[in-house]
This record gives sequence, structure tokens and C-alpha cells, in this order.
Amino acid sequence: MSSSRLIGVGVGPGDPELVTVKGVNALRAADVVVVPVMDTGERGRAEATVLHYVPEEKVLRVVFALNERTDRARREAAWDAAGARVAELLETHGTVAFATIGDPNVYSTFTYLAQTIGELVPGVVVETVPGITAMQDLAARSGAVLTEGTEPLTLVPVTAGAAVLKDALNGPGTVVAYKFGRQAGEVAEALRETGRIEDAVWGSALGLDGESIQAADGLDGTPLPYLSTLIAPARRDGGRGGKL
Repeated sequence: MSSSRLIGVGVGPGDPELVTVKGVNALRAADVVVVPVMDTGERGRAEATVLHYVPEEKVLRVVFALNERTDRARREAAWDAAGARVAELLETHGTVAFATIGDPNVYSTFTYLAQTIGELVPGVVVETVPGITAMQDLAARSGAVLTEGTEPLTLVPVTAGAAVLKDALNGPGTVVAYKFGRQAGEVAEALRETGRIEDAVWGSALGLDGESIQAADGLDGTPLPYLSTLIAPARRDGGRGGKL
């Protein structure tokens, strides 16, 4: 049985000041910090954030097919190879931290890695350190209130299709859309059809050079960065405490 530990550390949406104290401590205490990169090899957002807190020689890139949506076999092969590499690290290092943008339990690659490692390394201890999410950062930067009183909050990855987003927009409460950049035109259409575009806001590259935060009524169908985030606040009458 292994005595190794795999820790998924949420490092936030990109602004290094939004990494929690617990997250920084976990990164610094780990023997090695793994960061995911696409098979094209460029430095990812998680790595750029981590390097504010740990030396470069402690950081190891592991390739994931992060941009693969159609070739399941290729995607599975990449996950298997990444899992095998991390399993090797766990055999030679007591604690491995995996840095993921946002939160490790919200649409994170860490979920798949942890499942694979659980099968490859019996007895490994898997932990997570929560991170600030893009919707929280966008809400703070734009002034959009996510929820009040009894309002529900619906989070939709637009990679599931614009129809899923439209269904959510037809419901109550605030709707947050992740990864909608490549379908910006369909998203704008859904917002207009459901009467939800007036107060909606979107953002990309939050906390980074090139940050953009804009009102959704300016969307014209031009593709946006893939990791763009949208907030469509709940319909509110303007009264204080109206949803209590």
C-alpha cells in the first residue's frame, strides 16, 4: 500500500494574488508540483500562476490532450500517459501537488487524473485544496451579484451546447456560462431570445494582461477566447431583500 499523497490545488483563474494561503502552503510543501500543458507544449495558466510561489525546478509539465473534443481514443491515451507519469512521481516522491486553474472540483482535469491514480497507486491519499473560480472573480471585477436570498445559481459549460444554456436562461436565478468563447454568437442569440442580455456581463483573461470585461449586449458573434466566462444575473425588481 502506498503512503503517497496527491493534492489537487486550485490556483484560481489567473491572478496570482487570488491563490489562497492554504494553496500556496500546499504548493510549497509538495515534493514536486505538476502542471498540465497541451500537447503543443506552451506554458499554461496554471504554471504561470504557480511560478509566483515555487521555483521553476520544482515544477514539472505533464501533457494532457486539453484541446481534444472529438477523438476519444486520443484523449484517453493522453490521460493514461499522464496518469502513468504522475504514478511514477508518486513512487519516488512523498507528495505530489497538481495545480489546476479555478477549483479542482469544478470542471477540472484533476478529476480524471485522481481517478486514474486511484487505480494505478493503491492506497494513495487524494486531497484537494479549493480555489477561487472564474465566476467569483468576474462577479467581483464587474459588480455582478451572483445570488440573493432564495435565488438558485446554475453553472453551464457551453461545450455541452447552446441549447443547454438556453434552457438554463429560461429558468429562474443567475446563470453562469463557462467556455463559451467559440460559440459567442449562439450565446448572444440565446441571451436575446430569453430577455437576459441586458444585465449580462462576460470576461476573459481575468487578472492577466489582456483582461477583458464587457457588457454582453455588445456581443456580435465574433469568437472570443475559449475560457471566457459569462454571468447573466437573476431577474430582480430592484428592491432590497426581495428574494428572501
